[in-house]
Amino acid sequence: MGAFVGLIAGVGAFLIWWSCWEPVSRPLTSRSILIGRLRSLLQEADLPSVSPPAFFAVCTAAAAGTGLALFVFTQVASIAGCFAGIAGWAPYLVVRGRARRRRQRFRELWPDVVDNLASGVRAGLSLPDALAALGDRGPEPLRPPFRAFARDHRLSGNFAGSLDALKARLADPTGDRLCEALRITREVGGSDLGKLLRNLSTFLRDDARVRSELEARQSWTVSAARLAVSAPWLVLALLATKPESVQAYSSTTGTVVLAVGGGASVLAYRLMTVIGRLPEERRVLR
Repeated sequence: MGAFVGLIAGVGAFLIWWSCWEPVSRPLTSRSILIGRLRSLLQEADLPSVSPPAFFAVCTAAAAGTGLALFVFTQVASIAGCFAGIAGWAPYLVVRGRARRRRQRFRELWPDVVDNLASGVRAGLSLPDALAALGDRGPEPLRPPFRAFARDHRLSGNFAGSLDALKARLADPTGDRLCEALRITREVGGSDLGKLLRNLSTFLRDDARVRSELEARQSWTVSAARLAVSAPWLVLALLATKPESVQAYSSTTGTVVLAVGGGASVLAYRLMTVIGRLPEERRVLR
């Protein structure tokens, strides 16, 4: 009995001593930050089932396959390396373009979602019921996430957890704002939800109208810049079909020319995206 009491006292003293020390948080490494950003991009592109390692594997396979095929065809390592880099970067550009088009499509639909939600609240529906009703009455592209929310809430009855799952499925800044506003209203109450939703709907419509006008005006400029960046590499791909033209790049001078051209293309494309980029909302409430 005395040994048991002594053991309990020792464990209690250890727990008291342990509670006096703050846990040391590990700093985020560049690798974890990169993986987090890539996972967020895949969610915004509506590809949640694709993991970052699988995406890296796809990029590596595309680069390796293209580089090997070009090297077998041309026997010039510099040309194969250039097109391998382009092929390895292509999946990222495809996913980023898919995410951008998804945000643009959702930007036009969010005002209708907010209006339907405000109508449900005015009709006397509770917040979970009003959100679940969007799975049947909301815009078609946004119905699956709200149907999943209705299923989660029906099975668990946990509004906060179902709302977190809805935010992850939507993966949209406007969806994050809407979910957090509903969470606060649910927890602290208030009678200004209808006014908040009306103001949000007006703001979203104005923002979508202005952004669509700006995108229409700059679309031809962005397309011309992309064509200017890709044109030299299209010419190089055509030249690669002729053995006598390919041999000019097998020397050290040809390799330097390709390296300088690749660096100039990357720099020009980066400057084009920075200068022509419109302000995008970031998911600060994820």
